[in-house]
Amino acid sequence: MALSKQEWLALEAKAHKLRLDLLETTHMAGSGHIGGGSSVLDILTIIYHKYMNIRIEDPKWEDRDRCIVSKGHAGIAYAPLLVDLGWNDPEQLKTFNLTGSKMGIHLDSNKVIGVDASTGSLGHGLSIGVGTALAARVLGKDYKTYVILGDGELDEGSNWEAAMSAAHFNTSSVITFVDRNGAMIDGPTESIMALEPLADKFTAFGFNTLRIDGHSFPQLAEAIETALAATDKPTCIICDTIKAVGFGSKAGDYRWHYGAMDDDGYEQAKKDLEAYYAGRKAKAEQEGN
Repeated sequence: MALSKQEWLALEAKAHKLRLDLLETTHMAGSGHIGGGSSVLDILTIIYHKYMNIRIEDPKWEDRDRCIVSKGHAGIAYAPLLVDLGWNDPEQLKTFNLTGSKMGIHLDSNKVIGVDASTGSLGHGLSIGVGTALAARVLGKDYKTYVILGDGELDEGSNWEAAMSAAHFNTSSVITFVDRNGAMIDGPTESIMALEPLADKFTAFGFNTLRIDGHSFPQLAEAIETALAATDKPTCIICDTIKAVGFGSKAGDYRWHYGAMDDDGYEQAKKDLEAYYAGRKAKAEQEGN
C-alpha cells in the first residue's frame, strides 16, 4: 500500500478540518461553491500534504512543485488550505468574495500566496500546466505540475488542444486530475454534454489514464505513485467524486454547485460533516496497515 494507516488517518483528519473551514467560509461569505469545493478537497489534501515538493517557509521557492486548480470556482476550498498551510492570514477568510477582499471567488495569484495560476475562466488550466512543464524543461528543473480539472469544463475545446500538446511534447511531469463529480451548474454532465467514455478519450489523446474513487486516499496515493513513475507519456487520473460530498442530503445534488444556507442549515451541515468524517475515519482504522 502506498499509504500507511497513520498517513491515511492524518489525511482524513486534515480533509475533515478543511471541509469544516469550507463550510465556515461559505457561511461568512453568505454563499459559495460548496459542491465542487467539497468534491475536490480530498485531491487537494493528498497533493499538498503528501506529494507536493514545497517549502512551508518559502512558498515562492523556484524549485517547488506547482498546482494549477483549473476549476477556479473551487477557490472556497483552496483558500482554507492555503491559509491552513500558514501562507495567508486566516482573517482573510472572513471577507471571502466580499468587496475589497484579497480573496475573490476565483483566487488571484497576485493577491493570494501559494496560488500558482489565476483561474476561473474555465478550460485553460491544462494549457497552463503544459506550459509550466515546458518551462521547467527549458530551465533544467525537475519540478512536477499538478493540474486539477472539473469535468464540466471539459466541454471547453481548449482542454483537448492542451491534451494533444501534452502528449506530443511528452510532458510526463504534468499529472492531471479530473474531478469527475458528474454535475455542473446546469445539471448532470451527461445530460448537458456527455463526456463518456472519458477514460478512452484521454487514452486516445496519448495519456496514461487511470480511473479511481476520488474520495479514497489509498486509491489516490496509488494512482499518484503510478503517475510519478511514468516517463513515457503524461498521466490523467479520473477521480469519481460526489458533488457536495459530506453535506448530507446536498451530496450528489447539482443544485448545490453554488449555494447559501441559513443558520439552521449551517448547524445541520456541521453535524453532517462530523458524521461523514466518523465513517471515513472508522474505515481507515479498520482497513489501514
